[in-house]
Amino acid sequence: MSVVRDLILQADDQLRYPSGGELRSMVEYLSRGAERLAVVRLLTDNEKKIVDESAKQLFQRNPDYVAPGGNAYGQKQRAQCLRDYSWYLRLVTYGVLAGSTEMIQQIGLVGAREMYNSLGVPMPGMVDAMRTMKEASLALLSTDQASLAGPYFDFLIQGMQTST
Repeated sequence: MSVVRDLILQADDQLRYPSGGELRSMVEYLSRGAERLAVVRLLTDNEKKIVDESAKQLFQRNPDYVAPGGNAYGQKQRAQCLRDYSWYLRLVTYGVLAGSTEMIQQIGLVGAREMYNSLGVPMPGMVDAMRTMKEASLALLSTDQASLAGPYFDFLIQGMQTST
């Protein structure tokens, strides 16, 4: 769930104290706590802006998604797409806070293929959607903040690509 919890559980499973390297990784994680919180706050406070910009980019690049017969055609389907954007953005903020991809994996990727396949949503479209969400999100962050958040978006995108 988090770097600190994982480190403690691993050391405890092996009946040992955390190693010097493990402690250094914990110090690194803890020293960036304020930065992690700032990133999460920016993403959370700008959720609507990120979702709207992401959808705009996606539908400009792939107008067939919103054309008759497309997966985002009609108000209901489009609203469901935007709901998913918000959900995945929230998962990325969990990853940033925890310093771990575990929550993204457990909540966002396990079962994603089955859910989207059952709904007839093509995974390549979801991968494109997550890429546009990453672009819209990172555009709001400083370079350092983007380097902190980027890997969580990348993990999500990579996980969806392997689900196709």
